[in-house]
Amino acid sequence: MDRTTELVPLHYVSLGARGPEDVIADAHGRVLTGVEDGRILRVHHLGDPPTARVEVLAETGGRPLGLELAPDGSLLVCDAERGLLRVDLGDGTVRVLADSVAGEGLRFCSNVVALPDGTVFFTVSSRRYPLHQWIGDIVEHTGTGRLLRLAPDATEPEVLLEGLQFANGLVVGGDGSFLVLAETGARRLARYHLTGPRAGHTDLFATLPGMPDNLWRAGPDGPVWVALAGPRVPALDLLHRTPPAVRATAARAAVHAPFRPGGTVGVLAFDDEGHSVHHLTRRRSGYRMVTSVCVSGDHLVLGSLREPGVAVCALPAG
Repeated sequence: MDRTTELVPLHYVSLGARGPEDVIADAHGRVLTGVEDGRILRVHHLGDPPTARVEVLAETGGRPLGLELAPDGSLLVCDAERGLLRVDLGDGTVRVLADSVAGEGLRFCSNVVALPDGTVFFTVSSRRYPLHQWIGDIVEHTGTGRLLRLAPDATEPEVLLEGLQFANGLVVGGDGSFLVLAETGARRLARYHLTGPRAGHTDLFATLPGMPDNLWRAGPDGPVWVALAGPRVPALDLLHRTPPAVRATAARAAVHAPFRPGGTVGVLAFDDEGHSVHHLTRRRSGYRMVTSVCVSGDHLVLGSLREPGVAVCALPAG
């Protein structure tokens, strides 16, 4: 399926804080997110704005990005400042699971998934730029992103992949045999094999018309939802072909320039073979820089690194 359809906004729910960078839905349709001030929030009744309610679950003391509900009922959090965290959703206790690897502090942890046996996989977007300078990595095209694994009862994660172009969203394949990993800077999704003869190797899952951010799926039978944080930029493609010194100079300028996201937003969905099943776009959107998407009931819920709330859109048929 390659047909593009309109992304239809229904309403907006303010969170009273900026930057719900990742949004995920629990089994009851409630949406969890982390915001700029370090709080983890749970939003009830998103489909009915008059009764929508925002509940504070915890405070990480950093900047939460990617979230994952773990098999034991806790919440895994990639915090751009503190590393990989586990949050007890009952009392809000926050515990650091990993804040370094091989003697190097973890910064810019981005997204996380967990297997039924408790193994955790997570990404680091950049080893060179912190979150507030993310655009520097996209411009310089550093290829310093990583995929890491934290085994059950391990005290430190191990590096599985290096050299990734702004490693970002993660989901587990429907049969549990692979991961799908977003490389924002390369506009692609990679498949990392967990089992079988290609275990430990990667191949291409899908090429994309824009820059992917967080990924989400409701369960093994659901599609892989992809938020596009930005469209393809031909000038950036040309810059990435220039020598490293040229890119580094451009990056230094980019991190000091005001960033203004465009008005075109996009959401895609893929099956486990990498075939597109939905391609939704909206031009001149008032809700900018969509960094995450999830399904809650009959709605698509969008998150953003910049906006002070979440957007609720119509769920496409099929």
